[in-house]
Amino acid sequence: MLKGNKGEWSEMYILLKLLGDTVLYPGNEHIERIPNILYPIIKILRSESDRNFEYSIEDNIVIVSGNEEVLRLPVSEFKAKSIDLLKYIKKSSHTTFAIPEIEAFMQKIKCTSIKASSSVKTDITIVIHDEKTNQTPTLGFSIKSQLGSPSTLLNASKTTNFTFRISNLQLDSQEIKAINNIDTDSKIKDRIEAIHSRGGTFQFVAIDKQIFSNNLILMDSLLPQIISQIVFKYFSTENTKIVDLLSVIEQQNPLNFDTTNNHPFYTYKIKRFLTDTALGMVPSKVWTGQYDATGGYLIVKKDGAILCYHIYNRNDFENYLINNTKLETASSSRHKFGKIYEEDSELFFKLNLQIRFTK
Repeated sequence: MLKGNKGEWSEMYILLKLLGDTVLYPGNEHIERIPNILYPIIKILRSESDRNFEYSIEDNIVIVSGNEEVLRLPVSEFKAKSIDLLKYIKKSSHTTFAIPEIEAFMQKIKCTSIKASSSVKTDITIVIHDEKTNQTPTLGFSIKSQLGSPSTLLNASKTTNFTFRISNLQLDSQEIKAINNIDTDSKIKDRIEAIHSRGGTFQFVAIDKQIFSNNLILMDSLLPQIISQIVFKYFSTENTKIVDLLSVIEQQNPLNFDTTNNHPFYTYKIKRFLTDTALGMVPSKVWTGQYDATGGYLIVKKDGAILCYHIYNRNDFENYLINNTKLETASSSRHKFGKIYEEDSELFFKLNLQIRFTK
């Protein structure tokens, strides 16, 4: 029996829903449908363990494998099953759960797994008709669902640690221990405040792992410094949303860009970072700029509506990312950050980057 969480079942919901709707609707930065624009779906491609399938949209849904027609079903059947699946997902209170009725239909339409492989960012591949260009591109989309808990955009690890040097401060071992033992709900922030209250200042040194640092430098040579500023502002202020953190950074201009003509240096560069992260970049692997998710994102809203953030409409996609993401604190013990440590008679402090969608 197949089991999945709400996010995983959302991938199957999208397959059934899109085959029932036969079109994709684009969304704006506020996760609302853009009126008067749609992308007709020609077919959806799906890889199973034993072979590949095409779900072609004609008068019916025609399932093809190896140029051989396997099954032909009415569009209405997919629409009805997507409605049923949405009800099951919404009402379930379990972390993972089975849906026997939907699993039976999945077997009928040759789906043996709920979700795509996690090794790439593409969750579903769709061939659409682009009326602007009169072309039929094959696009890989990453799926984000609001039916379950908000998903991460960039997962924390030791790879995403940023090291800062503590200057203008000398502490003995007992003082270091006292600060490191601060164990409040906002312990990282409170430790930083304790250092500041003693006159200490923080200077960014480096990202701990060279692969992640070089990935950022590939996008923009100043990204390590810019993101270090955002990470530090997150851990030392009340701001969590990226758009709010950027607003503070833009005003303070810590890298001393020439803002005479109000160029949005920080926002522009962070948009590039978020887009590359959304469509393929992971901190632990060398990033070449080759997107895994070549179409963009599909968002399942709480009401079951599906919105498409198409890479062709880059402005909408970038604005969606920057307005709907936040930083959060991962496990400091697991990822080894948030404590003062001494090295070569100097004091250092690590902070960590993790990014999650706000909804």
